[in-house]
Amino acid sequence: MIELKNTVKKFDSYTALDGVDLKIEKGTAFGLLGSNGAGKSTILRLLSGIYKQESGEVFIDGQPVYDNIAVKQKVFFINDETVQFGGFTLKKLKNYYKNYYPNFSEELFESLRKRINLPLNKKINTFSKGMKRQAIVIIALACRTDYLLLDEAFDGLDPTMRIIVKKMLVDAMIDRQLTTIISSHNLKEINEVCDTAALLHNGKIVFSREIDSLKGEVHKIQVVFPKNADGSTVEYTKEDFTSTGLEVLHFERSQSIYYIIAKGDEDTVKASFAPKHPMLLEMIPLTLEEIFIYELEVLGYDSNDLNS
Repeated sequence: MIELKNTVKKFDSYTALDGVDLKIEKGTAFGLLGSNGAGKSTILRLLSGIYKQESGEVFIDGQPVYDNIAVKQKVFFINDETVQFGGFTLKKLKNYYKNYYPNFSEELFESLRKRINLPLNKKINTFSKGMKRQAIVIIALACRTDYLLLDEAFDGLDPTMRIIVKKMLVDAMIDRQLTTIISSHNLKEINEVCDTAALLHNGKIVFSREIDSLKGEVHKIQVVFPKNADGSTVEYTKEDFTSTGLEVLHFERSQSIYYIIAKGDEDTVKASFAPKHPMLLEMIPLTLEEIFIYELEVLGYDSNDLNS
């Protein structure tokens, strides 16, 4: 298991992580979401032992990470840059990492390499961006670590390359319960690969939840109510709904139609409208992006920062 406890990381006067508490269970496909500068990459570098926190604790399997070789051998970190590998051939890069990871599997490496037909003896700086990403992913998987950390893993890849890389990752997660942590500002990518996600903003965790449960408890409701006896439109305020115990994240009205984003299970949400006898009530599925944006608004954050 991975655990950060009240973790603070600073760079001179800049606080990259501000008292972060985070727990990631073993075998999880976990997404770190947030805009640039939110703290995603800093968490990955703390977990891989590149950075040391100023205060708080960073544990993997109950052991501190920094300067701990035994723990670091359980972790492979794929940076968002591959320029450092340019002078290597794939064969030399494989042999380099093989020296540091005792569980390295030549058989798995060759199986993955043949699947995507990467050349062994060409320098990596001659590869396309997608091929470079594939190269480091197959080496990472061949190292057979317990934890794989990916920083913007799919950024800049064409659709075909994305599918190939995702399939390799998903196969490893299924085959051996690999714990994968993917940082991204792309909500769609996280939704496709991960089962749990945390949202970071300004160095703090906004929330950390299972994606399926998150989707099941936030709803977009379109509702129309009967008119008054004199034919006038009934006018409700947000408080008319929150007073019933409904947690409303967003409220707006366009003529006779109300658009409401609310939290709770579906039956509870519907029951809260029943006393007002709606003529029409429709519950519309929300995308993960919409859910996070409305959550941010409630917490007072600028939702425009999410995709900046």
